[in-house]
Amino acid sequence: MHALTKYISRQLLITLSVGTVALTAAVWLTQSLRLVDMIVNRGLPVSEFLRLALLMLPTFLVIILPIAMFAAVLFTYNRLVSDSELVVMRAAGLSHFGLAKPALLVGMTVAVFCYVLTLYLMPMSYREFKDLQFALRSDYSTVMLREGTFNTLRDDLTVYVRERKSNGELLGILVHDQRIPDQPVTLIAERGALARTSDGPRVIMFNGNRQEVERDRGQLSLLYFDRYALDVGRLGGGEGQRWREPRERFVTDLLAPGDGPNDMLYRDELIAEGHQRLASPLYALALTLVGLAAVLFGTFERRGQARRIIAAVVVGIAIEGIALGMVNLSVRQSWAIFAVYGLPLGLILGGLYLLREQPVLSADTTRAKSGDGIPTS
Repeated sequence: MHALTKYISRQLLITLSVGTVALTAAVWLTQSLRLVDMIVNRGLPVSEFLRLALLMLPTFLVIILPIAMFAAVLFTYNRLVSDSELVVMRAAGLSHFGLAKPALLVGMTVAVFCYVLTLYLMPMSYREFKDLQFALRSDYSTVMLREGTFNTLRDDLTVYVRERKSNGELLGILVHDQRIPDQPVTLIAERGALARTSDGPRVIMFNGNRQEVERDRGQLSLLYFDRYALDVGRLGGGEGQRWREPRERFVTDLLAPGDGPNDMLYRDELIAEGHQRLASPLYALALTLVGLAAVLFGTFERRGQARRIIAAVVVGIAIEGIALGMVNLSVRQSWAIFAVYGLPLGLILGGLYLLREQPVLSADTTRAKSGDGIPTS
């Protein structure tokens, strides 16, 4: 029996690995397209792009692994049915639990790995992702101020640089500042440089003019200057002031939010995210048992179990939809937190209870037991 467990487990692991890689590649590709803008329009190096994309992987794996495990169970056990291998195993006296044991072992391993992801790897990597993304968006000297194009630093601030030298000097500067809506200002300078100060980055401009139109009189005001410092501000505040999103926080921080204004405002969302982190890995085992119920129970057919597999897929999609709905509901209704845990735990307990039943021998199994239906090599 130990050899059979190893045999089925190996088949499951191969299918799980292929499915996980395929799904991860598809999701990673679609999500990484959001970062392409930072390469095309902001000059982000390819190495930084790859680093950002890799930091996103743990967030995807938490969702992908339970689904891949569910698909691996359906595919592997259905193939064993089609090849009459499960018929022989049943005829040899294996119970439902004996047949399900390999999937349960692999499913528990996936659930444990998902806990490692949700409790540690996902918040750590997503925090680093947001910090790096924030730093790149705030680094005007390397990302924002590109030569020969209009750089939109903010919705109300645009900077054009004709040329940027290797020493950091900027040539041919044009700035359009609309941060004061009723008093838009345009500045033109021959040269300048980007300087970092304790109050934020400044564009220091030399030999230029400042143009402003007084809207009430329609009169142009022109000021020539030898040196002018423009405060370009920050994108979202300093690093220490940036509010941590729920995905960036560890479970302990989510279940016990701080007393800051944003934490108090989004307190329910933070707590709901914390409970989801604790409950979501359970779906790796719950969906495994749903898949096992579809392929192990009922009449045993060597020709395949297409209807059961389709029904299992529909049930799996419904479970994922209900799980997402319970998490969203728990933000508004505290009692829904019990349902967040109750759904996967109920599926697990129900599946384990069903595995206690002894398999019903079908006509195919009876023939296999007598030796007529055993395939020969």
